[in-house]
Amino acid sequence: MRYAVKSGLGFSTCPPASWIKTQVERENNKDYNQVLLDVQRSLRRFPPGMPDEQREGLQEELIDIILVVLKRNPQLHYYQGYHDIVVTFLLVLGERLATALVEKLSTHHLRDFMDPTMDNTKHILNYLMPIIERVNPDVHDFMQQAEVGTVFALSWLITWFGHVLSDFRHVVRLYDFFLACHPLMPIYFAAVIVLYREEEVLECECDMAMVHHLLSQIPQDLPYETLISRAGDLFVQFPPSELAKEAASHESMASSTFKDFDLASTQQRPDSVLRRRRRQRQAALESSAAAAAAAASSAVTQPSTARRFVRLAVMGLTVALGAAALAVVNTALEWAPKLDLFP
Repeated sequence: MRYAVKSGLGFSTCPPASWIKTQVERENNKDYNQVLLDVQRSLRRFPPGMPDEQREGLQEELIDIILVVLKRNPQLHYYQGYHDIVVTFLLVLGERLATALVEKLSTHHLRDFMDPTMDNTKHILNYLMPIIERVNPDVHDFMQQAEVGTVFALSWLITWFGHVLSDFRHVVRLYDFFLACHPLMPIYFAAVIVLYREEEVLECECDMAMVHHLLSQIPQDLPYETLISRAGDLFVQFPPSELAKEAASHESMASSTFKDFDLASTQQRPDSVLRRRRRQRQAALESSAAAAAAAASSAVTQPSTARRFVRLAVMGLTVALGAAALAVVNTALEWAPKLDLFP
């Protein structure tokens, strides 16, 4: 049961001591006021027609989940848009399971968004233009000429598109896809959306404000299954390791690369993470070799298709580090092979 905090002359009902303690703990949390404001503005994320009492109860649970995760993980920093991700899992899983899953995601897939600064988030956005350039240089050059940048995709990335899509079914489908994949998959999906809108983009006036407005208004009738398949294909064709140098050098980000890696790895117990990644990499290589051999013997005429399925099957294994930190690891190994980062 939920209680009103105060009425004009005092409490509207007599709350138990445990509720008062919980409320005090909430209000003492440094993120409480911002979380409360964001949750209060999240009405559109709940199913239309849901009774107010039920929605208000879920909003209270949403606040609880966020504050619990932040309290358990003081290295994490709340960002506006985090609640859009949490509410999706709350509606699907309920409070208990959502709390466990969100906590795991917050220290893995979402880790880079929860740093004290947006450096790693900007680093991930820097992958967008190299992907577009590899697929469609005309669209890339047009966007560069318009100087539109990548800010239009920020809310897509940090909310896993939950904030910008109105149909809950589409949001859940994308979350299912992202959960099964590499942490950078949302940026590949963002690139696929831009590429899908090639005609609109090239017909737009080459002006920053005009192009930004066009791209930020995401269509609601996208062919999601086609785009999901395309994003998976692009990940296989242009893996993050091939794009890391371009992304790191974009907007002079390279100078902060090792600092970002140091920060992320310190906060994620790198020794155990790296040992786990080595085991996963070895298992993935053995699995890939076996699958490739089987595919070669049974489908010699379709080697590229076999490789695609093998790589898509294992690409979700390297999620122990945050997405930006993982890309930085790859870049660091290429740029500084003499550094003893991985004994």
